[in-house]
This record gives sequence, C-alpha cells and structure tokens, in this order.
Amino acid sequence: MKKKVLIYSAKNFEIPFLKAANRQNHQVVFTSERLTSKTAQIAIGFEIVSIFSADDASPLVLEKLKDFGVRYITLRSAGHDNINIKVAKKLKLKVANAPGYSPNAISEHAIALLLALNRKICTAVGQVKRRNFTLDALVGFDVQGKTAGVIGTGKIGSVLVKLLSGFECDILANDLVKSTALEAAYKVRYKSLETLCKEADLIFLCLPLTSETHYLIDKKLLAFMKPEVVLINVARGAIVNTREVLQALDLGKIGGYATDVYEKESGIFFYDHSDAEIKDTLLLELLQHPKTIVTPHQAFVTKEALTNIAKTTFYNIDAWNKQKTPVTSLTE
Repeated sequence: MKKKVLIYSAKNFEIPFLKAANRQNHQVVFTSERLTSKTAQIAIGFEIVSIFSADDASPLVLEKLKDFGVRYITLRSAGHDNINIKVAKKLKLKVANAPGYSPNAISEHAIALLLALNRKICTAVGQVKRRNFTLDALVGFDVQGKTAGVIGTGKIGSVLVKLLSGFECDILANDLVKSTALEAAYKVRYKSLETLCKEADLIFLCLPLTSETHYLIDKKLLAFMKPEVVLINVARGAIVNTREVLQALDLGKIGGYATDVYEKESGIFFYDHSDAEIKDTLLLELLQHPKTIVTPHQAFVTKEALTNIAKTTFYNIDAWNKQKTPVTSLTE
C-alpha cells in the first residue's frame, strides 16, 4: 500500500534523485520549507516525513508531529544531532538515517578544501580575473610528507586516511575505537588529542557532533597546535568554537581554517542570501577572514552520494511499509 510521504527542505538538486528512488511506489509531496515548530503543521495527513540536517526535530517539534499523525521520520543525512532521539523513542516515533551514503564524497571534499586553502586557489582565481598574474600572494607548501592528524576514523575518516596516504603523509589519528586495519594498511598511529594537535601539520575533523564533541576544538586544544597548522572541518560546525578559532588565526597561533560547516548554519546554509543582509557577525567575520575558506555544506553533493541518500531514504520507507525495522534505525 502506498504511503503518504512529506519531504521537508526539498532542494532542486536532490528532487530528481528522490523521485527516481521512489519509483512511484509512494505518494510523495516535496516542500522547500524547513521543519520548524511553525511548519510542522504541513505534515498533517502524512504518516512519514523526511528531514534534512538543517531541519529542527527538537522535542517540541516532535510532539507536534506526533499529534499531527506522523509515525515515521527518515533523515537524509548520516548525522542526527538535529533530532532528539530520546524524545522520539518516548513518543514511539520510528526514526532512521542514511549512514555511509558516500564517505568518498566527504573525504574528497576535505582534500579539496586543504588544497584550495593551501595553494590559495580562491585568491589566484580572483587575481587572474582582474588580469593580475603575480605570484606574491600565492605561496603554499607541499602536502607530501606532512604529518596529518585525522580526528574520527569511521567511514569518512578511513577513506580520508587512504587519500592522505597517496600524498605520502605521516598519519596520526584519534578515535574512541582504534582501527587495526588502518594501522596495518597505512601505518596510522593513534594518539591522544593533545599529542595529535602538537605533532600534526594538517588536522581533519571527521567525527559526529555529540554532547562530548561540542566545541571540542577550543582555545585549550588550539594552544597545542603548530602556528602553521591547517584545520579542515567536514564534520559539524559546532565541533569547533568558531570565535576561538578566529582569535587563534588573528594571533598567528594556527595557519588556516577550511570548513564546509558552521556552528550556526541552520537557516542560512542551503539558501540564497545574495539580496538579503546576514546579521550573524561571527559568520561574516569567518567568511571575510583572509586565512579561511568556507563552503556551503556541499561535501555530500555528488551524484553518487545523492543517489545513495535517496535510495536509503526509500529503503527506510519501504521497510516501514512492510512492518519491518530498517538496519538504519536509530530508535530500535
């Protein structure tokens, strides 16, 4: 039997992939609206909703969805810090996510951020478009042979280790669970956070956002880092204390920060603000800083990743429709 499915925060770039994955099996409605306490009422009449990382599935919103008849929530993301799983369980809402949709997409973007920042690609493109072909502002360094620190060696971090090995980097890692496979294949050495920060020339963040990792990168940990270190964040914005990173950049305590995420990106990222004023002064400072590169949470936007996200989304829906528990369940 077809289910009525509401897709919140539907973007033009993902809709074709979602339609293809559905195969007309379910009655799907797309809305560009983010899920909030105000827009929860759009879900009236829908048993299943799909949400994205920028949607608000906090306790109040979950209670509203429950009251409106929603029984299932499928996330089009691996991260699920935007939904209160404990409350969802209490309300008997079934929740599933899309883990491991494309660790290649995320890890490749991390390398792209590193190279773009290090080799001053944005500066160079801006210069040559103004017919300025000088090189004084474009000095970078060889990545080959550098010590790279990877914080979080799950699916994304593991692929990143493989890519960094191609640059002949000496690779350090930090994770609650050590990977003996990475140690054997790429001579990865697991270290404490402090030691990793002291020794690494490049630091990559590939870990989930939890209460324990919130503001993990703060002035205390930044103080251990080398003055020329480059910090790359393809995880979650709130893992980094943005204000303290900017202060470290200003004081010359670190060399650069490249990020695909921002701690207060909700409501800003994924939308066009070119004709609107951005009032977040911290974000403006981050965007304008000469030692930063910011991309709009685009690391997952590859054809392969979007295909996998869409397939997993409808795998979850199909499983629930058959009264089965998807392997991606977060509540069972």
